[in-house]
Amino acid sequence: MLRDSVRALAEAKIAPYAAEVDEEARFPQEALDALVANDLHAVHVPEAYGGAGADALATVIVIEEVARVCGSSSLIPAVNKLGSLPVILSASEELKKRYLAPLAKGDAMFSYCLSEPDAGSDAGGMKTKAVRDGDSWVLNGVKRWITNAGVSDYYTVMAVTDPDKRTKGISAFVVEKDDEGVSFGAPEKKLGIKGSPTREVYLDNVRIPADRMIGAEGTGFATAMQTLDHTRITIAAQALGIAQGALDYAKGYVQERKQFGKPIGDFQGVQFMLADMAMKIEAARQLTYAAAARSERVSEGSEKEDLTFFGAAAKCYASDAAMEITTDAVQLLGGYGYTRDYPVERMMRDAKITQIYEGTNQVQRIVMARNLP
Repeated sequence: MLRDSVRALAEAKIAPYAAEVDEEARFPQEALDALVANDLHAVHVPEAYGGAGADALATVIVIEEVARVCGSSSLIPAVNKLGSLPVILSASEELKKRYLAPLAKGDAMFSYCLSEPDAGSDAGGMKTKAVRDGDSWVLNGVKRWITNAGVSDYYTVMAVTDPDKRTKGISAFVVEKDDEGVSFGAPEKKLGIKGSPTREVYLDNVRIPADRMIGAEGTGFATAMQTLDHTRITIAAQALGIAQGALDYAKGYVQERKQFGKPIGDFQGVQFMLADMAMKIEAARQLTYAAAARSERVSEGSEKEDLTFFGAAAKCYASDAAMEITTDAVQLLGGYGYTRDYPVERMMRDAKITQIYEGTNQVQRIVMARNLP
């Protein structure tokens, strides 16, 4: 029922704008409005804070179905989870109430600020600093590759509070868009997901109350890594949805396109390509859903789950599969696949980033190797 309802909404209210959003590289406001109106913009927020209380699998299905028609729009529910999960995992009850309630209502969006110009895969090498000053912390630094920066109202920011302790000297904070000293760089000019703004976030003597620290001092990096264990699965879901959208379109096309007197879908070479695409999608889906189930059990307190391995495996496999499947979809459409008149070239461009963000697939393989079940 959830899949059917999200799919119907996505096809009616999001799909019609997907090409225009990509072409104009503008934020998909229509998608945000539709998702908020149907309480699908941040389904992961617990009921205690006014949210839908969706489990990890339901959240995956929402992201997957939105991504099937528009990769950019799927980053609304995905990044709302990424940005707010540190608060859910580690923040005080007061902070949870203050920041999760507006998110659940649709009055605010959340972004996640970990990466920096010189701290990508090596997130522990960050230079953004937070210095205690009485009842406040003063933040200075630059965060790069921040999804939905400038649109989101709230930002989970990781900053160094004790330079001598490396990763154990990093703390997490909630920064608000309107805090004095917060500004944004120009939107990046990207290959894909052009409707989701990616910008630098500048923190110039940003003074925030001490109670906006998420968890205890020095626990920020651990919270950040714990968050990624859960949210890599949402990127797997995004990749899965993009791949499904490409296969669905290609399937319809090969039944209509005729060459040598019959639909090209009747040729065995084409059938083999479709079979491989469908097989990879199904494998990616099963791995992603299994990882989501583990994510949910960990959220409920289980310590027996190998979530780190499964989250990395799902993200890595689904994104690699999505890149292969969308590329094959372009091939199946021939010359038409290479034009912007058809959606598969957009899907191919959108798929690429899923192999890169929330940890490159090379890093995912390192993570998996260190956490073999």
